Amino acid sequence: MNVLFISNDPSVFVDGTPTRERVRTYAKHIADEGGELHILTRARATVTIDDGSLHLHSVRTGKLLSPFVLARAGKKLIESHAINIVSAQDPFEHGIASLWAVRGTKAKLHVQAHTDFLSPWFTRSGIYRSPKVRMPLLNRMRVRIADRVLPRADGIRVVSERIRDSITSKYGQAVPQPSVIPIPVPTEVAPKVEFPPHAFKFALLSVGRLEPEKRIEDILAAVARLKDVYPSLGLFLANTGREEKKLKRMARALGIADRVVFLGHRPDVRGLMRSAQAFIQASSYEGYGMALIEAALARLPI
Repeated sequence: MNVLFISNDPSVFVDGTPTRERVRTYAKHIADEGGELHILTRARATVTIDDGSLHLHSVRTGKLLSPFVLARAGKKLIESHAINIVSAQDPFEHGIASLWAVRGTKAKLHVQAHTDFLSPWFTRSGIYRSPKVRMPLLNRMRVRIADRVLPRADGIRVVSERIRDSITSKYGQAVPQPSVIPIPVPTEVAPKVEFPPHAFKFALLSVGRLEPEKRIEDILAAVARLKDVYPSLGLFLANTGREEKKLKRMARALGIADRVVFLGHRPDVRGLMRSAQAFIQASSYEGYGMALIEAALARLPI
């Protein structure tokens, strides 16, 4: 059985990343059954990397045209590598690209849903003292795409019962029964990792991509309101994302640049949790909420 993932994560091309190691594990299981795993994603360059039974392909395209370019490249891979299953990493842009790719072939379409896209907050923004986010209009379009993709899928995989129940509630018998495969979270206690030198006696930690749906603006607004009441309070943000520059400007505008530390991508967040006094999250929606589980396992107040 040969499998093609149409993915939105170019970090798979970086050797040593958790994503690369995870897909290597997938490829090993598929190889044990006599098949190969191919992964297709968009990137800044067209590249192919062969890593044993794992084959990585990227196509150069902008975001607007990516569904068309990925679909065309995906169909070529289906035909040249006898792909049996195409798995889309989401039911949106990559879902429609995968649907177009399998048309006219014998390949089956599987769709992954990692996001709680039927939550009302996926298409609505509840905002307090923070700029309007640009996501709701785009997300409304994504729900319409999902309405087209999911009824045409041969299989659906979700990460939580909540997403499964929301899909079956909306689509009923029109879609396959979603399979729930949660994201595994290690339960062993991680060694403590110290924060960079700081003067905070009470350190808040937020872990998550710096993207609009994570509502980091609301956390910054809260810190700004508390900074004079609790002068020892500080905030650490662990991860990167498209909103990073905007959030740094906002921290300066709110007068809390000295209270907010951007840590960048940290593979040791579970260790950092053992150095914090509290975990804070303001997401509009979550598909699984792994960081909350990790904070609970670290016995960190949430």
